[in-house]
Amino acid sequence: MSSYFKDKIEKFRNLETPFYYYDKALLNETLQTINSCLKNFPAYHLHYAVKANANKDVLREIQKAGFGVDCVSGGEIQQALDAGFDAGKIVYAGVGKADWEINLGLDAGIFCFNVESEPELQVINELAGKKGKTARVCFRINPNVGAHTHANITTGLAENKFGISMQDMEEAIREAEELPNIEFLGLHFHIGSQILEMTDFEALCNRINELQDRLEAQGIKPKVINVGGGLGVAYDDPDGKPIPDFDAYFNTYAKNLKLREGQEMHCELGRAVVGQMGSLITRVLYVKHAHVKSFVIVDAGMSDLIRPALYDAHHEIQLAEDSEGREECTYDVVGPICESSDVFGKDEKLPECRRGDLIALRSAGAYGEIMACQYNCRKLPKAYLL
Repeated sequence: MSSYFKDKIEKFRNLETPFYYYDKALLNETLQTINSCLKNFPAYHLHYAVKANANKDVLREIQKAGFGVDCVSGGEIQQALDAGFDAGKIVYAGVGKADWEINLGLDAGIFCFNVESEPELQVINELAGKKGKTARVCFRINPNVGAHTHANITTGLAENKFGISMQDMEEAIREAEELPNIEFLGLHFHIGSQILEMTDFEALCNRINELQDRLEAQGIKPKVINVGGGLGVAYDDPDGKPIPDFDAYFNTYAKNLKLREGQEMHCELGRAVVGQMGSLITRVLYVKHAHVKSFVIVDAGMSDLIRPALYDAHHEIQLAEDSEGREECTYDVVGPICESSDVFGKDEKLPECRRGDLIALRSAGAYGEIMACQYNCRKLPKAYLL
């Protein structure tokens, strides 16, 4: 048994599996670490990326820490408002904002819309005009900067659907300044997710510096530079590295991003805030010994945690039981879904598993519960902040 579960396992015995366990103490320690780092950088502002985990209890803890939020849908805006977040700290991104979502943001008085196209800018201006309001906007610029991460979560290349091309930046800004119901605030970027190499963020800083020089030559000075998020977590070592290296992250920007006097830097961390505090707890249904492989069949499936099937992601798999006296075995850990991709891990080294044992899939606090679905008519997993 991982020492992490010694004082927790008895709490889990009578809970229906699968379920998400959220470690409230670790979440708050992570939030305190971020706030401690931010004290050194008064011009930096953090917006938690709700898409990582929108659990109401989790959101309330983040709200109490004083952060804003980054939303990518009207539903996320409403969830953030319901959790008590200040609308003046909400930023709203997304390539396909529906009219009702824009109207919700306007009525709530959110901090800004991160605009991703010229047609979207026109619609926001029109809807704001009907309400007699002014919409604050940043332009999401596609910086054509790659990131060392999975192709499906790379967002900053020219081939990706996100953002306005660098060639069109000045034209977009000039158009915004002429529209009667738009206030141009600044620039927004996001190059991808689960980034662990600080050189990727350095490359983004260099590109932003180039674009700022270009704008400054034309007398344009944005108030806000939003660098997005992307900082990853140690999926292979949740016990050894439960809190990401926020010092390295913020210092990378402090050393490389050339902010102008009076400018604010905003960032949108999600996974790094909540990823390590969560585990998916599942129960062994069967241990199946085939001629070539042995399988541990658990009651959680890709409908509960889709990342391994969607991104080829791997979560540390641990037996949450006293394993004294059990020999080590090699298993494929699989779920009950009628799909060959419903696999959590292949050739996993685990103590001998038995029917009824509890198994933990670690580092599941981000993009776990929020992406769960009811494929095969399965129930959605419950979640507990303990």
